Amino acid sequence: MADDFYPPVSFSFSVNIDGVNGANEGSFQEVSGLQVKLGTEDVKEGGENRFVHRLPTPPKYENLVLKRGMLPSSSPLIVWARQGVESFTFNPKTVLISLLDENGSPFASWNVANAYPVSLLVSEFKAQENNIAIETLELAFDNFTRTK
Repeated sequence: MADDFYPPVSFSFSVNIDGVNGANEGSFQEVSGLQVKLGTEDVKEGGENRFVHRLPTPPKYENLVLKRGMLPSSSPLIVWARQGVESFTFNPKTVLISLLDENGSPFASWNVANAYPVSLLVSEFKAQENNIAIETLELAFDNFTRTK
């Protein structure tokens, strides 16, 4: 990787989901939800009225949102997602998201642990517009770590 590769561009990325293989399975037009926030809890100290202690609470993660052009219903990713949302059968998976450099090598990567589907959305169908049918998959997960 060249030392002058800064800042990275956000349009070159890859998504790999453990156990989900096939043509175009990792081809997404948009990935969002790599966000974590720590909350705070206010604790009053007895006899001390000038301030309140603000203590951190465990992290809260947003859902991971993956968008792509619609694939056939036999798509392994859609079969996995439908098992969760239709049959309430969950098989959590690890998702690896990589931001790629100019050579297609990972510049930064995030490992998303124990992801499972919580929403499956198909875009609106409109006869007056010339749009691609988009499927949006929303995944809940335990946590993510930056691996690179």
